[in-house]
Amino acid sequence: MTDLVTFGEGLLRLSPPGDERLETARQFEVRVGGAEANVAVAAQRLGTESAWVSKVPDTALGDRLVNELRGYGVTPEVVWSDEGRQGLYYLEHAGEPRGTTVYYDRANAAVTSASADELPTGSIESARAFFTTGITPALSNRTAEATANLLSVAKNSGTKTVFDVNYRSKLWDPDRARAMLTKLFPAVDVLITATRDARNVLQLEGDPRRIAHSLASKWEFDTVVVTRGGTGALALHDGVVHDQEAFETETSDPVGTGDAFSGAFVARRLAGDGVQEALAQANAAAALKRTIPGDLATISLEEVREVIETAGEDSDISR
Repeated sequence: MTDLVTFGEGLLRLSPPGDERLETARQFEVRVGGAEANVAVAAQRLGTESAWVSKVPDTALGDRLVNELRGYGVTPEVVWSDEGRQGLYYLEHAGEPRGTTVYYDRANAAVTSASADELPTGSIESARAFFTTGITPALSNRTAEATANLLSVAKNSGTKTVFDVNYRSKLWDPDRARAMLTKLFPAVDVLITATRDARNVLQLEGDPRRIAHSLASKWEFDTVVVTRGGTGALALHDGVVHDQEAFETETSDPVGTGDAFSGAFVARRLAGDGVQEALAQANAAAALKRTIPGDLATISLEEVREVIETAGEDSDISR
């Protein structure tokens, strides 16, 4: 039986080598990404049988995406489409003052026409957890409706529902996002949000602890996880706040850090770990991801535990 099912768009990422600019690049590195796909891979790597549900174009690029996820052990449960295209995004790496910039090229992607009645819901009904993010309902009216319907399917089946706000300003404005996301919240058991999203999108005030209490009080989530960027995260569960500082890391590629965190937290909770232990492993997974090029957290449970065990030690050599 699949433990975790995620639903969302899969993307191909094209990046120029090094700090090359897109406008002068002569070659691109191709990698797989997409928040929900990233979460499925992270969870699978940490011992959770994971599946990814989506709609994918029946093209060579669609094959490229699906085959790579399958190679990481994730089960792709996709609808193959003769219409629509494969969504792409371009990532231009650079240090300050340029910074790293993302350019989306996902208009008319096959997933934007996905509806719940064509997607495979059987695995969601039998799974232990269902995960999606605020990115998916932002893609189109169809994906917004599908997200709501799949959350309802999971909730009515007794499947634990996990939702990451994961706000993207290039997809929608805060007012529209808030109106849509709060309609989904009654079907959500576990909410994950960055502090900035809670403030800017959900219009909550105060520190992360106060934000967590406000969310739990208003929406009756079982668990609320509030991330604090480079300083760690906290989780409110059964009235108790669990706090975990971030682990020291050197950043090679920050993309997918939050997805690694979410995938690890869900995976370890499904494995039976307590909230504090899962939170520590999620932070460790996020630290590890920042050292890995690409969107996917190609990590192991042993590495995650080693980060926790060796925190504060000086050695950076694996002997």
